[in-house]
Amino acid sequence: MRRGPKQPPVFKRFKRLVLITAVLSVLSVALLIWTSSDYKSFTSQTTTVPQHSVHTNCSVGPVVLQGRGPEASVVTVNGTKTLLLSAYLEHRTDRKEVRVIAVVLRSEAVAYRCLFCCQEQLHISDGVCNIHSDHFDFAYGTANIMCPVPSGCEAPSRITVTSAAGSSDVDREFLEVKNQNVKSDAFPYSFTVCLSTMFDFTNVLQFVQSLEMMQLLGVDRVVVYKTSCSPETQRILDYYTHKGLVEVIPWSLSRYLNVSRSWLPALGPGDLHYFGQIAALNDCLYRYMYRSRYVALQDMDELILPQSVSSWSELLPQLEQKYGVDRCYMFENNVFPNTIKLPPPNPPTLPLLASWLNVSGVDILDHLYQEPIIPETHYSNFKIIVNPRAVFTATVHGVLHSQNGCSWVDRNMARMYHTRGPRQPHLKPDQLIYDGRLLDYSARLIPAVSAVLKENGLLEEDSTH
Repeated sequence: MRRGPKQPPVFKRFKRLVLITAVLSVLSVALLIWTSSDYKSFTSQTTTVPQHSVHTNCSVGPVVLQGRGPEASVVTVNGTKTLLLSAYLEHRTDRKEVRVIAVVLRSEAVAYRCLFCCQEQLHISDGVCNIHSDHFDFAYGTANIMCPVPSGCEAPSRITVTSAAGSSDVDREFLEVKNQNVKSDAFPYSFTVCLSTMFDFTNVLQFVQSLEMMQLLGVDRVVVYKTSCSPETQRILDYYTHKGLVEVIPWSLSRYLNVSRSWLPALGPGDLHYFGQIAALNDCLYRYMYRSRYVALQDMDELILPQSVSSWSELLPQLEQKYGVDRCYMFENNVFPNTIKLPPPNPPTLPLLASWLNVSGVDILDHLYQEPIIPETHYSNFKIIVNPRAVFTATVHGVLHSQNGCSWVDRNMARMYHTRGPRQPHLKPDQLIYDGRLLDYSARLIPAVSAVLKENGLLEEDSTH
């Protein structure tokens, strides 16, 4: 093989130097482009490496405390459609994070930036948005914006979220970061019930009956996310709030969005499912994560009744023994149509309740016949009791993400009694099935309900019961 003339050593060194210089130039240009860009690509699945920035002064707007004022806290993110609702320190992930519960426009891609106030210094990291899969095809959905806590920020007290593309000079409102301390026992409450959103609510009698029944079952806290209600309902809310049973969270998403009154866009036009019900349930889960041993997520017209014992405090050890601890326990939904009133087969001797007729709402003791369970509804509309510390994301029926999964509870141990409009309106009265379990509580329930109604001026003082 013929070879060319041998190149002198000086020329070889010059050629190598030119090649190295070219490579370094390309790398320098790439580095310059990367460092000068203000935009970081956004993804809802992967977490970016947090940026750290500290300023000597934490100049913040007014701190917003969820549920402490006349209106619920809603913080808008400038330049986006995002609404921030509450913030909780997350202790169960591999690294320390703050979970910001938000409502977002699902079609809008936003690069989020988290601003922490720590010891009056401002720290910054990149936020990652995870939109809940249960959005029922509405334009907006509930989301978790996960904010990694930067190094040097040991105890973040306040947080807000901005758009990375927006200005950092605008006035900002910060959310208080709750759940600062982990607790595994000695909770202030044993059983907390998180009720779905209350709007245009007038069903006073059933509401009082439900709250008194919950107390008989062992519930010591009930959380109501309220948008609107009748004056009589407000009187009852004030009464139970003063007693220490109820906490009312003002819920004002309807001021910011066209919220739906239903669970599907075709049934109730709007931008967000059912007045933001999923966001409310998740906020309640985290709000009581370290304040309550167990949390139940249910509606105001639903009661989870044990069958062989009288209270939840007796029931839960049975469930833990049979299904395992720290699981989500799912209770079968049984519908008791409030449009049909039939006497029990063997009518018990009950006090006369004629005075209740003038109180707005449904009397659950009048509706003791349930629809038969059919395959189409057997596994739908159930509700749950959980250890909140074992759940990451809740939804209307069940959980989306938990540590140990869920178990169906045998209906002979406990099941849910749902007194509402019929789900099977074609049924005739003789096709309904009698269930008188509620009557086992009636001797204590009836005088308790009457006392509350009377104390709130909803019954005549000399009424006969």
